[in-house]
Amino acid sequence: MSRELDFPAGIWEPFATQRPPIRCSAGYLIYLQDTQATCFYYLKSGRVKSFMQSEDGAERILHTYEAGSLFGEASFFDGLPRVSSAVALTPCEIVPIDRELVIAEVSQNPDLALAMLKYLARTVRLLSSQVDDMAFRPVPQRVAKYLLSLSPSGGAVRISQDGIAAAVSASRVSVSRALGHLEENGWLKRSYGGVTLLNTKELRLFCL
Repeated sequence: MSRELDFPAGIWEPFATQRPPIRCSAGYLIYLQDTQATCFYYLKSGRVKSFMQSEDGAERILHTYEAGSLFGEASFFDGLPRVSSAVALTPCEIVPIDRELVIAEVSQNPDLALAMLKYLARTVRLLSSQVDDMAFRPVPQRVAKYLLSLSPSGGAVRISQDGIAAAVSASRVSVSRALGHLEENGWLKRSYGGVTLLNTKELRLFCL
């Protein structure tokens, strides 16, 4: 489930109005794993992927952010080096949020501080869920759950099998077999460049 689903629409927009956005092209590396976090970001438009990379170059996708999201906030608040990198998947507009801006906005709107605490707690829950998936769930369930996180209401999802494999820590062959199983049950349909979720209710039951 997306972390942003139950936050009021536009809750983070006060951050977006105080600084001009930075325009990024697709493929732009916004921040790098193991670097110091001097700010976090509000995603005004576009899509951003956060991911971890091992020493041998293997990649694990953590989350895909849509417009209206915050990202990169955890390392900013705990003061430790970033545990992940972030890259623009599409042309984006991002607003850097530094300590000065946080203090200024929270002092004017104390409820914003509570919302940010809730957002941070949701980050921890998201990562805990991913650890559970990697440790205990079979690949077809991990694939189904990940696709639902990208499109909770169903419909087309543009993502490659390599992208799914990186997100669920499985081989491309295993992901292909999992998609075939889900398609045979009539829950999704594969197409060039992605899949279409046909029955989100059954997919959710399958993930239980």
